[in-house]
Amino acid sequence: MLALLSKSSGGPETLVLSELPEPIPGPGEVRIAVEACGVNYPDVLVIEDRYQFKPERPFAPGAEISGRIDAVGDGVSRFKIGDRVLGGAGWGGMAEKIVLPEDRCFAIPDTMPFDVAAAFLMTYGTTIHALRNRGNVRVGETMLVLGASGGVGLAAVELGKAYGAKVIAAVSAPHKAKVALDHGADATIIYPAEGLDAQGAKAFLAEIRAHAPDGVDIVYDAVGGDYAEPALRSMAWEGRYLVIGFPAGIPRLPLNLPLLKGCSIVGVFWGASIERSQEQHCANVEELMQLYQSGYLRPLVSERFPLARGGEAISRLASRAAVGKIVVTL
Repeated sequence: MLALLSKSSGGPETLVLSELPEPIPGPGEVRIAVEACGVNYPDVLVIEDRYQFKPERPFAPGAEISGRIDAVGDGVSRFKIGDRVLGGAGWGGMAEKIVLPEDRCFAIPDTMPFDVAAAFLMTYGTTIHALRNRGNVRVGETMLVLGASGGVGLAAVELGKAYGAKVIAAVSAPHKAKVALDHGADATIIYPAEGLDAQGAKAFLAEIRAHAPDGVDIVYDAVGGDYAEPALRSMAWEGRYLVIGFPAGIPRLPLNLPLLKGCSIVGVFWGASIERSQEQHCANVEELMQLYQSGYLRPLVSERFPLARGGEAISRLASRAAVGKIVVTL
């Protein structure tokens, strides 16, 4: 089989299309003929050894896949050969076949295309964990989404609306604002893509307050960098600041602000939460599938790349130019 491998630490240009033996599923495992692999920010980090986990090389990036099961190991009871599934792993998805434990896979409805399925688990899984399990979102609350046109950002817009929140989508360009509005945002703010100086931070805070004069109950921060402090300053009493990721850099926040506002800064580490509470994860995925089939969730796959150009797909995401999700198709 073919796989796009990281053989040495470096950027997407270091990935090499290589041939490997097909993996054999062990007890409790299934082998999936991969149809599509979603591209996510951890893929940018893991090939440069900057992620929380450092797999042994060579390995293929790609943390979420969809496809059909083509082999099962002993003791597998939930799936059979031919079943359509999506699945999550830390890496290994940019390959023609992958072996996963059966409890890391979920059946997908016939109405869900494979490219959409590969763009579903990480973004919506991260976001439902953030809003439900960590942020305790409530009907009528106001939520600010930073990076609202990206994969997790659009998931936050859609799930925030599904849960009855007012959603303010903050993005870096007018065309991204339109995408956020198309997916249900109540209002948009356009901030400079290159970052904020002191004057820009004040202007950003003023725009947030114009939309939320009583403060923001939830900040969903998938960007970090200079945008974090004005977002924190906009928070309402007992608000929840959800830390999702840092493509614009890891911010340094003044800790007097959480004290004065009685608000919380809450880490959202979806991958670790799965290992610690598989039951909660399964319940979340079941709820997401119901919301998808009811029309509340409309995953946006904006670009598709073949496996040989998977490095380009990762570069596209790293540039912060992507809207919605990028998918590698096989």
